[in-house]
Amino acid sequence: MEHRTLARLAAPALALLIALTAGCTGATVQGRPGASGVRDPYFPRAGNGGYEVEHYALDLAYDPADGELHGTAVITARAGQGLSSFNLDFSGLKVEGVEVQGVGARFNRTGNELTVRPAGDLRKGEVFRTRVDYSGRPKAVVDPDGSKEGWITAEGGDYAVGVGEPVGSMGWFPGNHHPGDKATYDITVTVPRGYEAVSNGELRSRRDVGEGRTEFAWRSVEPMASYLATVAVGKFKVTTGKTSSGVSVYQAVAPGEEEASRGVLARVPEMVEWGSATFGPYPFGTVGSIVLPPRSLGYALETQTKPVYPGAPDEDLVLHELAHQWFGDSVSPKTWKDMWLNEGFATYAEWLWAESHGGVSAQRRFEAFLAGDTSVDGHADADWAAFPPASPPDAAHISDDPVYYRGAMVLHRIRQEVGDAKFFDLLRGWAADHRYGNASTADFTAYAERRTGVGLKKVWDVWLYGEGRPKA
Repeated sequence: MEHRTLARLAAPALALLIALTAGCTGATVQGRPGASGVRDPYFPRAGNGGYEVEHYALDLAYDPADGELHGTAVITARAGQGLSSFNLDFSGLKVEGVEVQGVGARFNRTGNELTVRPAGDLRKGEVFRTRVDYSGRPKAVVDPDGSKEGWITAEGGDYAVGVGEPVGSMGWFPGNHHPGDKATYDITVTVPRGYEAVSNGELRSRRDVGEGRTEFAWRSVEPMASYLATVAVGKFKVTTGKTSSGVSVYQAVAPGEEEASRGVLARVPEMVEWGSATFGPYPFGTVGSIVLPPRSLGYALETQTKPVYPGAPDEDLVLHELAHQWFGDSVSPKTWKDMWLNEGFATYAEWLWAESHGGVSAQRRFEAFLAGDTSVDGHADADWAAFPPASPPDAAHISDDPVYYRGAMVLHRIRQEVGDAKFFDLLRGWAADHRYGNASTADFTAYAERRTGVGLKKVWDVWLYGEGRPKA
């Protein structure tokens, strides 16, 4: 009993001694590891916990001759908790060194997780900079649906593009790769002279740097989800201009695709002005296109300010990807389950563009989908009722037909219920009030009822979440 009593008395004294010692040495931070994922419903290991990124500074060098990518990523982030370690999503490339706040840090790789252990714990609220030096030949990241993202090459390596939806960006730079963590970007790319390097945002400088190389420095001042970041390298033909409202236009087209692309790309300024009138002011200071050689990618992608196309695009595709600049890029999904807020809106934008330019009305197109009438819309026989657009069955189905076409039909049903005046006010309000942020399906349904003043429960129950084929 006496020994136990002495032990009970000794424990507080020992704790006090440890605390006093820690205070004398300045070791006041009690950090813990940041989570290795944010528990996205479809990509639970995507993203990381414990911090939020404020800015990425990427310095890349790529040589098409050998396919080697050399990179330095400086990631400025704010700690959301005391951190003893944190993770970055990163795939494939060799990590040559890591520093945190200018001091070498320990690190290790497990799959696509790069775990970083700073020399000292980071305090909650502390803004810290992590530098990662890396190199190698990037490999594509294969999604659950079999598509490939990451760093993709074509034409024997003469063309390369970094694309990321949903998680492929980890194949060419380390980061917090979930759409819920948006940041600003500076992307500098050095390539052999004669090649162009195109990225998001504004071209700040282009200069020859010796040894037959050219450096391109791009800046994105508006927040961007990492899956929307891009770099494209190739012998593009570049044209520039401005829209009537002053938005800078930058078009990069692979030789051989110029003639087929010229007409539709000439309409990009018109589409931006139409979108501004329909959805509210265009959310970025620049707009453009990157047209790659055919068969370089199996899809187009709404990379922020400069969508990427595999070969010359048609009018509907360009309009779709530009509509994403409002819906998907400026207003980004909170999770990958919310993809219909991207694709349903961009698809309905195609319907609205056609309706306002002497084509098929959105009502007629809606009816064609109900009837499977491909004479009105060639996609009308799509399997659009396979599942509810707000509840894809798994990660392999987040880009399937119901997300696009039934998502568009949800919007048309809202329009039918509330009338045109309230519907278009809803579109503009949604884009304005969530500008540069993230939103979920629940956010939208609540906002739609609040903004229009109309109860829309039947639309949600039947069209957005209901199983089976709805009736008009």
